[in-house]
Amino acid sequence: MKKLLLLGFIIFAGFNLAKAQSAEFKFEKEVHDFGKIKEGVVATYDFKFTNVGDEPLIITNVTAPCGCTIPKWTKEPVKKGETGIVTVSYNSAGRPMPFNKNVTITSNSKTPSKVLYIKGEVEPAAKPAGK
Repeated sequence: MKKLLLLGFIIFAGFNLAKAQSAEFKFEKEVHDFGKIKEGVVATYDFKFTNVGDEPLIITNVTAPCGCTIPKWTKEPVKKGETGIVTVSYNSAGRPMPFNKNVTITSNSKTPSKVLYIKGEVEPAAKPAGK
């Protein structure tokens, strides 16, 4: 019985130790408001993060719900304590209205799926005189 309890404790401790050693994001901010922008502008924001975990953080993909929102990201593994960037660009051409978009990050982080948000309002472009 003592051996069984000892074996259970060893497995439990090993599982928790393995679980504790992982990569983890800490973003400076997770929502960015562009405010009012002119139609036709490509608005861009860099979401900066630090790996506060113990293992290198690897972003495997970043997706956006439509073609108007374009993500780029740090492709190299981000070591413990180092920083990386997820850049999100919004193309406002032909979209004179408020917007609220998200990008979803897939990684080896303790929380493998992370969502960042951008929002703002696109003001219509001035129409040429006489039209």
